[in-house]
Amino acid sequence: MIKLLSLLQLSDPALPIGGFSHSAGLETYVQAGIVKDKETALEFITAQLSQNILYTDAAFVSFAYNAAQQNNMPLVLELDEECTAVKMPKEMRQASHKLGLRLLKIFARSCNNTLVEHYKKAVVATKADGHYSIAFGLTGYALSVPKRELLTAFFYNMAAGMVTNCVKLIPLGQQDGQQILFSLHQLIDELVTKAMVPDQDLIGLCCTGFDIRCMQHEQLYSRLYMS
Repeated sequence: MIKLLSLLQLSDPALPIGGFSHSAGLETYVQAGIVKDKETALEFITAQLSQNILYTDAAFVSFAYNAAQQNNMPLVLELDEECTAVKMPKEMRQASHKLGLRLLKIFARSCNNTLVEHYKKAVVATKADGHYSIAFGLTGYALSVPKRELLTAFFYNMAAGMVTNCVKLIPLGQQDGQQILFSLHQLIDELVTKAMVPDQDLIGLCCTGFDIRCMQHEQLYSRLYMS
């Protein structure tokens, strides 16, 4: 039960790390009229989960978890550097850093884990960028959460955040948002299976359109989100 409670707290979309301030380019899609209703919102979220997050953030959660199992700090720093390299849009790099640092500040002391503490110190000393996905993977291991459950919670957290943003930006009804989440359950389960052992050669694989829309977000005339 303690592990479940720890996982729920770690993956809570309401965790005060600033996740509500970021749309991952969704705001650009909405202003362009591309994402405009329940159907296009589902298309956007499905593509983000299966063609972007699977090969970037979820993969780094998985690799960070493995590194924690090995107590391998040099590997953690290598993953941190690689994560920075594959996040092309400036806003996405900044968002990942801010969310990761805040997550570490919340959980580092309660985790009582040397590797998590060392990663936090490296971030504070600007020797690492402190990405959210890596902090999530390390913290999940430190909290003794099984890897599959951790990845499931991570994908759900990503999906729930995007649904919330769609409800606000399009806008959609709350019922529509919940129906989208229900429809994603099978996909999330399949993606978790793939993310358990990510293909190192596919790290950074992403639909170019996502990066372009994130970059365009910096130039939007009006913005509700930071990314």
